[in-house]
Amino acid sequence: MKYCVADGDAMRALGEALAGVFRAGDLVILSGGLGAGKTTLVQGIGAGLDVRGQVASPTFIISRVHEPRAAGPVLVHVDAYRLGSLEELDHLDLDASTDEAVTVVEWGEGKAEALAEGHALITIDRPRGALMPEEDPAAGDRAVTITTVGDSWKGRAWPVGGWTA
Repeated sequence: MKYCVADGDAMRALGEALAGVFRAGDLVILSGGLGAGKTTLVQGIGAGLDVRGQVASPTFIISRVHEPRAAGPVLVHVDAYRLGSLEELDHLDLDASTDEAVTVVEWGEGKAEALAEGHALITIDRPRGALMPEEDPAAGDRAVTITTVGDSWKGRAWPVGGWTA
């Protein structure tokens, strides 16, 4: 699935729509350069899952757990940027919570795939050097591509809307 996202509000809206597709036990890996909008997308996912607490980048604490306000999965938000390997990621003991959580790992490509039998890889491409449009209105659109691995993702209805490419 491919999406074209114009700004931060649209990225959050896409994340919120994607949250309706995600289930407890899902592993979502985010890939994209600095400033591409990974955390902004996770803010939308958090809103869609109706979790407690502000969803912010866990760069320095590595992992944040957001409990749901009502029935629904926990959101585990991980930033693997400072981690060098699957071994370091494994030390976080994330597999203890993956069955009851939607686990989203920023910078996790090549590190986090072994946390679950399957995963969704969300790649965010942005124009070279562009920040999010609220920081630079001339930044241009982001291309968001979702690739899934594993049987658990088959048959899911991906959102369509103003961002569908």
